[in-house]
Amino acid sequence: MSVFVGCSSGEKSEPIAGIEIGNPALALTAAFSVDYSEVESYTLKKSAAKDEPMLLDSFSMNLSEVRSFSSYYVAVSIDPKEGLPVWPEEDAPDATLPVSFTEGSLVEEPFKNINLEDEGYLKEIGVSFKPEGANSFIRGRILLDGEYVPFEYDLNGFQKIGLRYHFSQIERVSDSVANLSVVFHVRYFVEGVDFKKAEVSEDGVVRFDNANNVSLWRQLNNNFVSGFRSLRYNYVDAQGNSVEDYVKDIWEGVVGSMSDNTIENGNFSKGLDHWIFFTQMRGEATASVIEDANGDKMLKVVVTNGGTRSYSVQLIQEDVALVAKKKYKCVFTIWSDVEGQITARIGTYDDYETVGFQEHPIVKTSGQSVEIEFSPQESTPFARFELNLGNMERTFYIKEVKIYRLEK
Repeated sequence: MSVFVGCSSGEKSEPIAGIEIGNPALALTAAFSVDYSEVESYTLKKSAAKDEPMLLDSFSMNLSEVRSFSSYYVAVSIDPKEGLPVWPEEDAPDATLPVSFTEGSLVEEPFKNINLEDEGYLKEIGVSFKPEGANSFIRGRILLDGEYVPFEYDLNGFQKIGLRYHFSQIERVSDSVANLSVVFHVRYFVEGVDFKKAEVSEDGVVRFDNANNVSLWRQLNNNFVSGFRSLRYNYVDAQGNSVEDYVKDIWEGVVGSMSDNTIENGNFSKGLDHWIFFTQMRGEATASVIEDANGDKMLKVVVTNGGTRSYSVQLIQEDVALVAKKKYKCVFTIWSDVEGQITARIGTYDDYETVGFQEHPIVKTSGQSVEIEFSPQESTPFARFELNLGNMERTFYIKEVKIYRLEK
């Protein structure tokens, strides 16, 4: 499937300001480790503090897939919703890679040919795992009555697990290398689990599986995937049921508090940082940040050819985080030298569907505040705010763009 931004159908698109599109090759490394309440910084193999409720001695799984998810401003041959498979390579589609969390695996060589950002703007990295087989367990010790007792936790409550890490969770090591730290946080794994209720087998081992300490095993299963602290996850359980969700507090950190402006640099004080200015479908325009009489910044857009569609000239900001069904307000000030209609819209980056609103305000020749209240149909960290300024030749002035939540 060939996908093209802004509903264009074939003409070359040209982003001319804002974020960098078509970045140099960005290779990937990945580190796999365990984290306790207290850890040693800058080490892969984490050390536990005294009296931790659980210590892990061995924990490994098979890495089965790595995908990158990006927005694109050129024609691509992939489905952005499904992401770009970057590992394993096409000639070995069933390859898996054993990784140990307790030993602190660092993966470099198998990923050396990965290019995460070829002509795209990285949103997420997805990693998928499978248990190593019928005898796949996490082994370690739990604290019972002041003493550590050996335990085994059966990983076969899951057929496969997928983690999706937000771009802010990915470390940019250099201009050409990114590192993904896949860390299993034990304190979230054991949260709310009362090990005093655990029964110890005759051989002195506490087993958590579908035959022993079943209730506790299910509690641990409920905590397990979110313990990796990715933005969101999906898994298939032993019965074939699929589950998909956000990790609650990670999601809340991305969404921010009520009344926070989810638009970055909405006053253009940092030039066009966080903004994309984009022309297509015969549109021709320039964008520059200027000052008004009070010294406040504003964006000046000169459209010299309106093109064939309203989206022939677009001002875009991606990564607008929205919570489904909550009430929001979008506010911006705009005027033009020629009165006429524009399109204001909040949509998705990967299938270009409207997710917030699509309105067609009339822009007048004196400054006016446009205010639009809306409730998104779905939760997303990656909505896209657009002002579509094409269709006719004119000059726009835009300032103080805000989108904020009106209710908790």
